Amino acid sequence: MNEKVLETEVDDELISNKGSRLFQSLKTNPFAIAGVSILLVVLICALFSPWLAPIDPHEQILNRAMKPPMYEQDGKVFYLGTDHLGRDLLSRVIYGARVSLIVGISATAIAGSIGLFLGLISGYYGGVTDYILMRLVDFVLSFPFILLALATIAILQPSLWLIVVLIAFRQWTIYARIVRGNVLAIRESEYVTSTRASGGSDFRIIFKHILPNVLSPIIVIASLYLGRLIVIESGLSFLGLGVPPPTPTWGGLLAEGRSYLYVSWWIVTFPGLAITITVLGANLVGDWLRNVLDPRLRAR
Repeated sequence: MNEKVLETEVDDELISNKGSRLFQSLKTNPFAIAGVSILLVVLICALFSPWLAPIDPHEQILNRAMKPPMYEQDGKVFYLGTDHLGRDLLSRVIYGARVSLIVGISATAIAGSIGLFLGLISGYYGGVTDYILMRLVDFVLSFPFILLALATIAILQPSLWLIVVLIAFRQWTIYARIVRGNVLAIRESEYVTSTRASGGSDFRIIFKHILPNVLSPIIVIASLYLGRLIVIESGLSFLGLGVPPPTPTWGGLLAEGRSYLYVSWWIVTFPGLAITITVLGANLVGDWLRNVLDPRLRAR
């Protein structure tokens, strides 16, 4: 009983120290502050878009189509202009943050969970289990992602959660390989060997002793790949493989505006800036977390 209490206290202390180190590092890193601020703004736009959007994003009035930024009509100001159907571009960009964050966060959570579990099992047990799981990884990676998306969406109706599943299906392999590599090194460490010798179960060793030591690289990879998943979702929407209209998506806005690039530059410019700035924020946060959580970088 005392041993369990001691382990709990040690774990709580490690979590507290890690949280304190993150906070202290954030205060002294202006790029990390900028990245966190960008993601917070995008998150607020996604959560509160019905209240932040000044005009209904689906409202179509053709006599105000392709009006430039700061255009005014009937007491309404269109700060980013309007698209080819007269819809307010600012409202559609704000609503587009919802899809990008839902896809990015959901696909990261699903892929990370699957990859973490399979990587733990593959690395800890090794042998035939490791061989089968790694061949499964190779099999998944052998599928060209765009062709897989085309074939799946041709059979099934395109939807938000289908896009999430497709992206997660491809991305979990990254987490599985990274976790497996870390577990192969950790499972031979002294504290794991002593726990096994004292009669500790595989479940206890994997989830009590090994899992906490592989979470840091998983958090880093998830933060770094968040921006990439947002780009993938935008690319699929641009190709017509994403969430179907009339739901606003940043990639869909780019696709709608590309035909009017030379006469209404704002239709593609502002959604493109939203994608660029959001991905930049995710990358800044990912770099910051990598520098703080990777012990090899802290040792330099």
